[in-house]
Amino acid sequence: MTYQEILEAARTCSGPYCKACPVCNGRACKNTMPGTGAKGTGTVAAKNYDAWQDVCLNMDTICENGPVDTRFTLFGQTYGLPVFAGPVGAVKLHYGDKFTDLEYNDILVPACVQADIAAFTGDGTDPAVFAAAAKAIGRNGGKGIPTVKPWDRDTLFQKLDQAKESGAQMFAMDIDAAGLPFLKGLNPPAGSKTVAELREIIEYAGVPFILKGVMTVKGACKALEAGAAGIVVSNHGGRVQDGVPATAEVLPAIAEAVKGRMVVMVDGGIRTGVDVCKALALGADACILARPYVTAVYGGGAEGVKVLTDKIKAELADTMAMCGVHSLAEISRDMIF
Repeated sequence: MTYQEILEAARTCSGPYCKACPVCNGRACKNTMPGTGAKGTGTVAAKNYDAWQDVCLNMDTICENGPVDTRFTLFGQTYGLPVFAGPVGAVKLHYGDKFTDLEYNDILVPACVQADIAAFTGDGTDPAVFAAAAKAIGRNGGKGIPTVKPWDRDTLFQKLDQAKESGAQMFAMDIDAAGLPFLKGLNPPAGSKTVAELREIIEYAGVPFILKGVMTVKGACKALEAGAAGIVVSNHGGRVQDGVPATAEVLPAIAEAVKGRMVVMVDGGIRTGVDVCKALALGADACILARPYVTAVYGGGAEGVKVLTDKIKAELADTMAMCGVHSLAEISRDMIF
């Protein structure tokens, strides 16, 4: 299949909200929740996408004409490129009833392994979702990142035990999910965590822990204080709070503040290998794409994941070559116009 064929196939089964647009820019779905849109005015998702388009790269072809290496190593695991599939839950509600969360992860996790990347898996109010995702990671040699929501302490520790059984080499929490309405109404309540609470969770996890949903230097420093090995600069695609900056706008300052002391990832509106190169030049170590991988699975299953990943890798390699760099380590801020 070609990428266009995957999009066309996805349009036949992705439900009433996601349009599997030629460019996933947050405009057609805007503020559809349930659905794939953003909260309130629905403008943050579009702002994320637009911010990457506003970043320009400097070309430099007066350099050695050598091969480009896109390989990326994270906590001892090496991948073909610095890209991960993002955690997504309730796919049946938001993207259409072709797949349940369990079926989605059963396709996504091994497909990412075959494509030489890894998937952050989702979580939900149904305990079976996280448990099944952890088992999918376990069946694939622990290659995946089980991602838990900020539940109450007992629920969190139960889920971390499941994550440990998967053999995963790193865990994550989308701390920004504290803004999701379905979490606020639970008893015991789920939501924001203090530095002390996070430190206890991270120590219990016993493996490198990534906190997703950091949008300020202050937040990054708190994550570092809590013992996080990495963060994801993320506004949850605009789904948890309206009126916030784009991730590309806050990334440089955050990366500068904690670079070298923790891994810095970023998501939000990243759609191509060109965008990935821009993100790395602005200080990120790696990128996460969520919506595009859902579309890839709905439109092409495991083959869709490979086609999308190969497309991004080729775009990244081409951009690096045209900017005069041959490894990820050579990508720097002076590549930004």
